[in-house]
Amino acid sequence: MNMFQNKKKWVALFLGPALLILAFVLIYPSVQTVILSFMDQQSEHFVGIKNYIYAFTNRDMLISFRNNLMWLIFFTAGTVGVGLILAILTDKIKYEKFAKSVIFLPMAISFVGAGVIWKFVYTFRPPGSKQIGLLNQLMITLGLQPEGWLIQGPWMNNLSLIFVGIWIWTGFCMVILSASYKGIPKDMLEAGRVDGANEWQVFRHIIFPTMKPTIAVVATTMVVNVLKIFDVVYVMTNGNYRTEVIANRMYKEMFQYRNFGRASAIAVVLFVFIIPVIIMNIKRMKGEES
Repeated sequence: MNMFQNKKKWVALFLGPALLILAFVLIYPSVQTVILSFMDQQSEHFVGIKNYIYAFTNRDMLISFRNNLMWLIFFTAGTVGVGLILAILTDKIKYEKFAKSVIFLPMAISFVGAGVIWKFVYTFRPPGSKQIGLLNQLMITLGLQPEGWLIQGPWMNNLSLIFVGIWIWTGFCMVILSASYKGIPKDMLEAGRVDGANEWQVFRHIIFPTMKPTIAVVATTMVVNVLKIFDVVYVMTNGNYRTEVIANRMYKEMFQYRNFGRASAIAVVLFVFIIPVIIMNIKRMKGEES
């Protein structure tokens, strides 16, 4: 009995500080944010669900939801899909390490830095003016008209921003998926080819099913990242030209309009959107363990 009590004391001694820090850094701010979401602009008076009504009816917020949905679909599909293709292709070339280093290189650049770089690449000036943007200068060289990549919405400018996100994160997906691909027994792949399967059939019936758990983890990571996307949009357009996303809208309500109630409500909505993804990932992990 004394030994059991001593063990409990040691557990409390080691876990106690960590749990206190966790409660102070994560739990308390989360609870406080929920409370503030039911308060007015200055967090002085209770206003009920007024801030949540604003979040789901305001025109700018609805645009943010639409844009985040676009990011969710195209960004996740682009990063995971291209990352998977590159993971398989780079495994077949001679200079694999060099190729992977080049593809992974954008991850070494800060997201703000990447936004600045691509803002210059997309820079637009009216036809007839000297183009300083690399992409528009290339189009003129090819005999085409320059395009306002970041100001022609809502599809072109949002897809242009999403492409920047894909450019940054594809290397990360490729590295993780490449490690999973290398874990597939070569004998299994060779057996499929010997049995007459072509490369597409090998991918569909051997590679993809074997890598499915890793693909699910990478996709979940990308979904969480895209739901809270902020850096690229803030640097390149600041949400102008109908490119607003939820996190950028939350930032504006908090620091530009000083409306703490609305900003907190948007933060809670964003958190609620992420919860199902986390629950699905936990269920998947439990299923794999069982």
